[in-house]
Amino acid sequence: MTIPRLITIANQKGGVGKTTSAVNLAAALAEDGKKVLVIDLDPQGNASTAVGAEHTTGTKSSYEVLLGDCSAEQAMQTSPSSENLYCIPATIDLAGAEIEMVSLVRREFRLYDALHNGFIEEQGFEYVFIDCPPSLGLLTINAMTCAEEIIIPIQCEYYALEGVGQLLGNISMIRQHLNQELHISAVLLTMYDARTKLAQQVVNEVREQFGAVVLGNVIPRSVRVSEAPGYGKTVIDYDPASTGARAYLAAARELDARGDYVPHPSTGAIGVSPEIFAELEG
Repeated sequence: MTIPRLITIANQKGGVGKTTSAVNLAAALAEDGKKVLVIDLDPQGNASTAVGAEHTTGTKSSYEVLLGDCSAEQAMQTSPSSENLYCIPATIDLAGAEIEMVSLVRREFRLYDALHNGFIEEQGFEYVFIDCPPSLGLLTINAMTCAEEIIIPIQCEYYALEGVGQLLGNISMIRQHLNQELHISAVLLTMYDARTKLAQQVVNEVREQFGAVVLGNVIPRSVRVSEAPGYGKTVIDYDPASTGARAYLAAARELDARGDYVPHPSTGAIGVSPEIFAELEG
Protein backbone atom coordinates (compact mmCIF):
# COMPACT_ATOMS: atom_id res chain seq x y z
CA MET A 1 0.00 0.00 0.00
CA THR A 2 1.33 3.43 -0.98
CA ILE A 3 1.87 5.76 1.97
CA PRO A 4 0.30 9.14 1.14
CA ARG A 5 2.57 12.18 1.20
CA LEU A 6 1.17 15.32 2.83
CA ILE A 7 3.02 18.41 1.67
CA THR A 8 2.67 22.05 2.68
CA ILE A 9 3.96 24.65 0.22
CA ALA A 10 5.32 27.38 2.45
CA ASN A 11 7.06 30.74 2.20
CA GLN A 12 6.06 33.80 4.18
CA LYS A 13 7.32 36.00 1.38
CA GLY A 14 4.68 36.73 -1.26
CA GLY A 15 5.16 36.45 -5.00
CA VAL A 16 7.55 33.50 -4.98
CA GLY A 17 5.31 31.12 -6.92
CA LYS A 18 3.88 29.32 -3.89
CA THR A 19 0.32 28.77 -5.14
CA THR A 20 1.53 28.32 -8.73
CA SER A 21 3.92 25.59 -7.61
CA ALA A 22 1.31 23.87 -5.43
CA VAL A 23 -1.27 23.54 -8.20
CA ASN A 24 1.15 22.72 -11.01
CA LEU A 25 3.06 20.07 -9.07
CA ALA A 26 -0.31 18.59 -8.13
CA ALA A 27 -1.57 18.70 -11.73
CA ALA A 28 1.69 17.21 -13.03
CA LEU A 29 1.47 14.27 -10.64
CA ALA A 30 -2.21 13.79 -11.54
CA GLU A 31 -1.19 13.78 -15.21
CA ASP A 32 1.19 10.93 -14.37
CA GLY A 33 -1.64 8.90 -12.88
CA LYS A 34 -1.33 9.78 -9.19
CA LYS A 35 -4.46 10.61 -7.21
CA VAL A 36 -3.87 14.09 -5.81
CA LEU A 37 -5.74 16.45 -3.49
CA VAL A 38 -5.13 20.20 -3.28
CA ILE A 39 -6.32 21.89 -0.09
CA ASP A 40 -6.67 25.66 -0.43
CA LEU A 41 -6.13 27.46 2.89
CA ASP A 42 -5.62 30.91 1.35
CA PRO A 43 -8.74 33.15 1.54
CA GLN A 44 -7.86 34.56 -1.89
CA GLY A 45 -8.71 31.16 -3.36
CA ASN A 46 -6.13 31.31 -6.14
CA ALA A 47 -5.36 27.59 -5.95
CA SER A 48 -9.08 26.85 -6.22
CA THR A 49 -9.31 29.04 -9.33
CA ALA A 50 -6.30 27.38 -10.96
CA VAL A 51 -7.72 23.85 -10.68
CA GLY A 52 -11.18 24.95 -11.79
CA ALA A 53 -12.93 24.41 -8.44
CA GLU A 54 -16.09 26.31 -7.55
CA HIS A 55 -15.36 28.66 -4.64
CA THR A 56 -18.11 31.26 -4.52
CA THR A 57 -19.63 32.22 -1.16
CA GLY A 58 -21.84 29.42 0.11
CA THR A 59 -19.73 26.65 -1.40
CA LYS A 60 -18.62 24.01 1.09
CA SER A 61 -14.95 24.74 1.58
CA SER A 62 -11.90 24.50 3.82
CA TYR A 63 -13.58 27.08 6.07
CA GLU A 64 -16.41 24.70 6.96
CA VAL A 65 -13.94 21.81 7.31
CA LEU A 66 -11.80 23.75 9.82
CA LEU A 67 -14.84 24.79 11.85
CA GLY A 68 -16.24 21.26 11.82
CA ASP A 69 -19.39 22.23 9.91
CA CYS A 70 -18.75 19.67 7.16
CA SER A 71 -16.39 16.79 6.44
CA ALA A 72 -13.45 16.90 4.06
CA GLU A 73 -15.31 14.51 1.77
CA GLN A 74 -18.33 16.82 1.61
CA ALA A 75 -16.16 19.81 0.67
CA MET A 76 -14.06 17.96 -1.89
CA GLN A 77 -14.53 18.63 -5.62
CA THR A 78 -13.11 16.92 -8.70
CA SER A 79 -11.13 19.20 -11.00
CA PRO A 80 -12.77 19.49 -14.44
CA SER A 81 -9.32 19.15 -16.02
CA SER A 82 -8.38 15.77 -14.53
CA GLU A 83 -10.17 12.84 -12.95
CA ASN A 84 -7.10 12.32 -10.72
CA LEU A 85 -7.05 15.87 -9.34
CA TYR A 86 -9.29 16.96 -6.46
CA CYS A 87 -9.63 20.15 -4.47
CA ILE A 88 -11.02 21.35 -1.16
CA PRO A 89 -11.51 24.99 -2.15
CA ALA A 90 -11.21 28.22 -0.17
CA THR A 91 -13.90 30.88 -0.10
CA ILE A 92 -13.69 34.46 1.18
CA ASP A 93 -15.29 33.19 4.43
CA LEU A 94 -11.86 31.82 5.30
CA ALA A 95 -10.64 35.38 5.91
CA GLY A 96 -12.37 35.38 9.30
CA ALA A 97 -11.51 31.80 10.22
CA GLU A 98 -8.41 32.59 12.26
CA ILE A 99 -10.43 34.77 14.66
CA GLU A 100 -13.19 32.17 14.91
CA MET A 101 -10.72 29.34 15.53
CA VAL A 102 -9.00 31.02 18.49
CA SER A 103 -11.55 29.73 20.98
CA LEU A 104 -11.95 26.26 19.45
CA VAL A 105 -10.64 23.06 20.99
CA ARG A 106 -7.41 21.84 19.30
CA ARG A 107 -7.33 24.99 17.22
CA GLU A 108 -3.88 24.13 15.78
CA PHE A 109 -5.05 20.64 14.77
CA ARG A 110 -8.40 21.32 13.09
CA LEU A 111 -7.15 20.29 9.65
CA TYR A 112 -5.22 17.35 11.08
CA ASP A 113 -8.36 16.02 12.76
CA ALA A 114 -10.40 16.46 9.56
CA LEU A 115 -7.93 14.52 7.40
CA HIS A 116 -6.35 11.98 9.74
CA ASN A 117 -9.58 10.14 10.43
CA GLY A 118 -9.30 7.66 7.57
CA PHE A 119 -10.34 10.15 4.89
CA ILE A 120 -7.05 10.16 2.93
CA GLU A 121 -6.72 6.38 2.99
CA GLU A 122 -10.39 5.79 2.09
CA GLN A 123 -10.11 8.14 -0.89
CA GLY A 124 -6.82 6.60 -1.98
CA PHE A 125 -4.88 9.85 -2.28
CA GLU A 126 -1.17 9.47 -2.95
CA TYR A 127 -0.38 13.17 -2.59
CA VAL A 128 -1.99 15.99 -0.63
CA PHE A 129 -0.75 19.54 -1.29
CA ILE A 130 -1.75 22.30 1.14
CA ASP A 131 -1.55 25.89 -0.08
CA CYS A 132 -1.57 28.43 2.74
CA PRO A 133 -1.41 32.23 3.03
CA PRO A 134 1.99 34.00 3.26
CA SER A 135 1.87 34.45 7.03
CA LEU A 136 2.23 32.41 10.22
CA GLY A 137 -1.31 32.56 11.53
CA LEU A 138 -3.55 29.68 12.56
CA LEU A 139 -4.22 28.69 8.94
CA THR A 140 -0.54 28.13 8.22
CA ILE A 141 -0.01 26.46 11.60
CA ASN A 142 -2.86 24.05 10.77
CA ALA A 143 -1.17 23.25 7.46
CA MET A 144 2.15 22.57 9.18
CA THR A 145 0.72 20.41 11.95
CA CYS A 146 -1.16 18.35 9.37
CA ALA A 147 1.71 17.64 6.94
CA GLU A 148 5.02 15.85 7.31
CA GLU A 149 6.73 17.64 4.45
CA ILE A 150 7.35 21.24 3.47
CA ILE A 151 8.38 22.43 0.03
CA ILE A 152 9.85 25.93 -0.01
CA PRO A 153 9.66 27.79 -3.34
CA ILE A 154 12.42 30.40 -3.72
CA GLN A 155 12.44 32.82 -6.64
CA CYS A 156 15.67 33.44 -8.56
CA GLU A 157 15.62 37.19 -8.00
CA TYR A 158 16.97 39.87 -5.64
CA TYR A 159 16.39 39.21 -1.93
CA ALA A 160 15.63 35.55 -2.70
CA LEU A 161 16.58 34.39 0.79
CA GLU A 162 14.96 37.34 2.57
CA GLY A 163 12.67 35.98 5.26
CA VAL A 164 13.85 32.39 4.85
CA GLY A 165 15.59 32.50 8.20
CA GLN A 166 12.33 33.48 9.88
CA LEU A 167 10.55 30.68 8.05
CA LEU A 168 13.14 28.14 9.25
CA GLY A 169 12.69 29.44 12.78
CA ASN A 170 8.93 28.98 12.51
CA ILE A 171 9.34 25.44 11.17
CA SER A 172 11.68 24.67 14.06
CA MET A 173 9.13 26.03 16.52
CA ILE A 174 6.34 23.92 14.99
CA ARG A 175 8.59 20.84 15.17
CA GLN A 176 9.42 21.48 18.79
CA HIS A 177 5.90 22.10 20.04
CA LEU A 178 3.34 20.68 17.60
CA ASN A 179 4.67 18.31 14.93
CA GLN A 180 7.99 16.48 15.31
CA GLU A 181 7.61 14.83 11.89
CA LEU A 182 7.70 18.12 9.99
CA HIS A 183 10.73 18.65 7.76
CA ILE A 184 11.77 20.35 4.54
CA SER A 185 11.63 17.71 1.82
CA ALA A 186 12.44 20.03 -1.10
CA VAL A 187 13.41 23.55 -2.10
CA LEU A 188 12.06 24.54 -5.52
CA LEU A 189 13.74 27.33 -7.48
CA THR A 190 11.20 29.39 -9.42
CA MET A 191 11.12 32.32 -11.89
CA TYR A 192 14.53 31.41 -13.33
CA ASP A 193 15.67 33.66 -16.17
CA ALA A 194 18.63 32.10 -17.97
CA ARG A 195 19.47 35.45 -19.60
CA THR A 196 20.61 37.01 -16.33
CA LYS A 197 23.71 36.37 -14.25
CA LEU A 198 21.67 37.13 -11.13
CA ALA A 199 19.45 34.08 -11.61
CA GLN A 200 22.45 31.75 -11.75
CA GLN A 201 24.00 33.47 -8.74
CA VAL A 202 20.81 32.86 -6.74
CA VAL A 203 20.72 29.21 -7.86
CA ASN A 204 24.32 28.74 -6.72
CA GLU A 205 23.68 30.45 -3.38
CA VAL A 206 20.55 28.43 -2.63
CA ARG A 207 22.27 25.16 -3.57
CA GLU A 208 25.23 26.09 -1.38
CA GLN A 209 23.00 26.83 1.61
CA PHE A 210 20.41 24.06 1.29
CA GLY A 211 22.44 21.34 -0.40
CA ALA A 212 20.82 18.12 -1.62
CA VAL A 213 17.35 19.18 -0.53
CA VAL A 214 17.15 21.55 -3.56
CA LEU A 215 15.41 19.99 -6.57
CA GLY A 216 17.62 19.66 -9.64
CA ASN A 217 14.86 20.96 -11.90
CA VAL A 218 14.21 24.70 -11.82
CA ILE A 219 11.08 26.55 -12.97
CA PRO A 220 11.75 29.21 -15.63
CA ARG A 221 9.91 32.49 -16.01
CA SER A 222 6.98 31.70 -18.29
CA VAL A 223 4.14 33.78 -19.70
CA ARG A 224 2.05 30.63 -20.03
CA VAL A 225 2.38 29.88 -16.30
CA SER A 226 1.09 33.38 -15.53
CA GLU A 227 -1.76 33.17 -18.04
CA ALA A 228 -3.14 29.78 -17.06
CA PRO A 229 -5.04 30.76 -13.84
CA GLY A 230 -6.97 33.39 -15.84
CA TYR A 231 -8.54 30.50 -17.73
CA GLY A 232 -9.22 28.49 -14.57
CA LYS A 233 -6.48 26.01 -15.46
CA THR A 234 -3.04 24.89 -14.42
CA VAL A 235 -0.30 25.35 -17.01
CA ILE A 236 -0.18 21.55 -17.33
CA ASP A 237 -3.69 21.67 -18.76
CA TYR A 238 -3.51 25.09 -20.41
CA ASP A 239 -0.38 24.56 -22.50
CA PRO A 240 1.30 21.20 -21.81
CA ALA A 241 3.99 21.86 -24.44
CA SER A 242 5.16 25.14 -22.85
CA THR A 243 8.50 25.40 -21.07
CA GLY A 244 6.71 26.11 -17.78
CA ALA A 245 4.54 23.00 -18.03
CA ARG A 246 7.49 20.80 -18.96
CA ALA A 247 9.52 22.21 -16.06
CA TYR A 248 6.77 21.48 -13.53
CA LEU A 249 6.31 17.96 -14.96
CA ALA A 250 10.04 17.34 -14.58
CA ALA A 251 10.10 18.75 -11.03
CA ALA A 252 7.07 16.66 -10.03
CA ARG A 253 8.63 13.49 -11.41
CA GLU A 254 11.86 14.25 -9.57
CA LEU A 255 9.92 14.83 -6.35
CA ASP A 256 8.09 11.53 -6.84
CA ALA A 257 11.18 9.55 -7.87
CA ARG A 258 13.34 10.54 -4.93
CA GLY A 259 10.60 10.06 -2.39
CA ASP A 260 10.28 11.83 0.93
CA TYR A 261 13.70 13.42 1.40
CA VAL A 262 14.78 12.76 4.96
CA PRO A 263 18.16 14.43 5.56
CA HIS A 264 21.16 12.74 7.13
CA PRO A 265 21.19 13.25 10.91
CA SER A 266 24.41 15.27 10.70
CA THR A 267 22.71 17.92 8.57
CA GLY A 268 19.98 18.73 11.04
CA ALA A 269 16.34 17.75 11.30
CA ILE A 270 15.06 20.19 8.71
CA GLY A 271 17.51 19.53 5.92
CA VAL A 272 19.81 22.45 6.65
CA SER A 273 23.12 22.31 8.50
CA PRO A 274 23.10 23.87 12.00
CA GLU A 275 25.66 26.50 10.89
CA ILE A 276 23.56 27.59 7.92
CA PHE A 277 20.40 27.49 10.00
CA ALA A 278 21.95 29.85 12.55
CA GLU A 279 23.17 32.15 9.78
CA LEU A 280 19.77 32.31 8.05
CA GLU A 281 17.88 32.70 11.30
CA GLY A 282 20.17 35.48 12.50
